[in-house]
Amino acid sequence: MSRGSSAGFDRSITIFSPEGRLYQVEYAFKAINQSGLTSIGVRGKDSACVITQRKIPDKLVDEETVTHLYRVTKHSGCVMTGMVADSDMQVQRARYEASEYKYQYGYEMPPDMIAKRLADIGQSYTQIAHMRPLGCCLIMVGWDEEKGAQLYRVDPAGFFCGFRACSAGTKQTESNNYLEKKIKKNSMMSEQEVIQTAIAALSHVLAVDFKPSEIEIGIVSDANPVFRKLTEAELDEQLNILAERD
Repeated sequence: MSRGSSAGFDRSITIFSPEGRLYQVEYAFKAINQSGLTSIGVRGKDSACVITQRKIPDKLVDEETVTHLYRVTKHSGCVMTGMVADSDMQVQRARYEASEYKYQYGYEMPPDMIAKRLADIGQSYTQIAHMRPLGCCLIMVGWDEEKGAQLYRVDPAGFFCGFRACSAGTKQTESNNYLEKKIKKNSMMSEQEVIQTAIAALSHVLAVDFKPSEIEIGIVSDANPVFRKLTEAELDEQLNILAERD
């Protein structure tokens, strides 16, 4: 007896299809693309940065309140791609876990531990019937006393891994292809090269020339391990450098 590929198996998060797929988890990945945004993370020799688009959804919205970059701890931060409400919830959970960790152990939660904890929580959502996976993807950068600058990506399925470069969102495949070529040529990039590579990658896959108000960049480095956003003046300087180079 033949039946459709999903044939009712997408109604519950906890039921596998005959092909061994969890359709609700796959739909969560598709939900990430509904935001229409693309985010990129790049790690170099002594620094790591994340970049994303900054779209104002309505002319009446206060621009200062729209952001996809969040600080989690003093030395780590993330960019969220996907459903905004789910993203806010995951950031709040990350801050809570980091705060609890510092209270219990007396020192700041390392970036890899934050990513692992969020991935564990995300994975539990895929096997509890009364919950659903989060429709967002987290790309985290942070500075670790032992490992230096780090870059991690956490997806709705509960998978996390460290990366030299990664992306999420609408143009993820194109971004990864571009980054693979760049990283293959130079995997030990300086802080300046990391920022330039991230901007160039996003500009290339979207085929647009950005204004400072249209992107957000967060960075950590050995020289300045505190997670911070680049100001509009700094973004303008970086965009000018890239324009002159091209």
